[in-house]
Amino acid sequence: MISIIVAVAQNGVIGDKNSLLWHISEDMRFFKRTTSGHPVIMGRKTYESLGRPLPNRTNVVISRTQTAIEGCKVASSLEEAMAMFPNEEEVFVIGGAQIYALAIDIADKFYLTRVGHNYEGDTSFPEWKSDEWQLISKEDYERGEKYPYPFSFEVYERKQK
Repeated sequence: MISIIVAVAQNGVIGDKNSLLWHISEDMRFFKRTTSGHPVIMGRKTYESLGRPLPNRTNVVISRTQTAIEGCKVASSLEEAMAMFPNEEEVFVIGGAQIYALAIDIADKFYLTRVGHNYEGDTSFPEWKSDEWQLISKEDYERGEKYPYPFSFEVYERKQK
């Protein structure tokens, strides 16, 4: 099962210069709790922004240029990365924009943190067809412990065709 997990600003921005634009402690904990114990698939730039494999997860980096990354599995495509795991295992696509664009039409589940603020950035989440998804849970927050703007955690499942 393919799941996407992402935090997106009000204007669709997800990052700038290969880094996050906000720090929401609650979102970091949500990401860790949700993905822990599951494989995570990411592009090379996302891996470089993290600087290390994420603990308690099988890390798969999609790269056309690198064939080995310490502590990670490397694949040359999303299909190759997905083939490393049984279909029933929940595998998380964690970025960046190019990998999200490949995964959005085949994902089964979508964990979306909506950040209630606009940010300037060079990377945006790809367009997605909201009518293909069913909202199954939502938690709204007026602000975070140390974050001044509203945000929400939304979980969607793809509607059956």
